[in-house]
Formats: sequence, structure tokens, C-alpha cells
Amino acid sequence: MAVCWTYRALLFVACLIFGATGQGLAGTITDDGRIRGSMTAPVTLIEYSDFTCGYCLKFFRETWPRIQAKYVETGKVRFVYRDYPRADQGVGVEAAVAARCAGAQGRYWSMHDRLFAEGGRLDASTMKRYAKSLNLDPGAFDKCFDERRHLESIFQDRHEANRWGFHGTPGFILIYTATEPTEKQPAVAIPGAFPFEAFAEEIDRMLAQVPRS
Repeated sequence: MAVCWTYRALLFVACLIFGATGQGLAGTITDDGRIRGSMTAPVTLIEYSDFTCGYCLKFFRETWPRIQAKYVETGKVRFVYRDYPRADQGVGVEAAVAARCAGAQGRYWSMHDRLFAEGGRLDASTMKRYAKSLNLDPGAFDKCFDERRHLESIFQDRHEANRWGFHGTPGFILIYTATEPTEKQPAVAIPGAFPFEAFAEEIDRMLAQVPRS
């Protein structure tokens, strides 16, 4: 499968070919509560991120609102969030677990946005307090959080990011929703919290070449 790495700050584009990376990804993304936008949007944007990452926060505050307004809310792009805790334990992992536990009660995005709104100033007691403020069942949330449920899935997300070639956060992949990446129409990797204009350029280019399903 093909993936095109884009470095707009350096005005450099290199297309790399990976035999198995992300194989079958476009057709297997299901709505597990971590998708924003229409499932049938022609382009999919996947973010691999850590709730304690400063550059991830920069994307959330500065770039995401513009992508959401121009592309997600208009049905052009579906947005998929994937966990990439930079350490094997600690606050980044706990925050990912907290979001997943909120998601088990249908409030994933509420917790996701609240965690990022704190700018990395997080701890276990704070996350449990957020659960109460979001009107989650506190007993169910605390049990889920204390037992560190969803860890396997969280680290599967990180492994997926590594297979794309990411070894830090944030990392973004743009793919066509209805077809798998090919050498002719590769996935586009954006390795970092680039400005909105870099995302818009790649998204607009892909929208202009949406393949027939």
C-alpha cells in the first residue's frame, strides 16, 4: 500500500511504499464512538494523539475547529481519533482510558474535549471529577477506569500508528473512505501539528480526485 509523506513546512513530498501497512483500513473503520462526521464522507482523516502532548493540544485548539467547520460538518471528511500514548504508563495512558470509559457510556467526545481543554494538567482524581460533571454513572466509570479497561485496544492504536511510520504525536493519515490506498492514490501522512492550510491543501486535492466506489 502506498503512503505519501507530506512536509509542507519544508515544501517536500516523498511517497513511500509499504507492503502491509494499514492493509484493509479504509473498509474496516467502524463507528465505535470515536468518529466525528458522516460515515459516508468521501475522505477520512485519522489522528494519532496523546492527551498530554503539547502539539496535539495545539492542533485541537487552532487547527481542528477550522477542519471541523469546513470539512467535517459539511459532510466532506469524517474524523477518526486514535490513541497514541507516548509512554507505556502514566497520565497519557490514564487519560486515554478515561476517554474510553466515558465512551462506554456514550460520552467519548465530551470527555475527549474536556481532557484536551485542560492542556495536559491531568491526574486520576481530576478525570473522575470530569466523569461526574459529564453526568456519567460514577460507579461504572470508576470501575472501568480503576481496572484500566481498554488498554489492549489503546496500544493496538499505537501499534497501528507505528506501522504507518509514526513514532511521535500527533500524526495524521488522510485516506479515501471507500477505497484502499494504492500507489496511484496513496494515503497522505501529515507528521505533526501543521497549520490548517497544510491540511486544507491535501484535503482539497483529494476531494477533487475522489475515486468512483
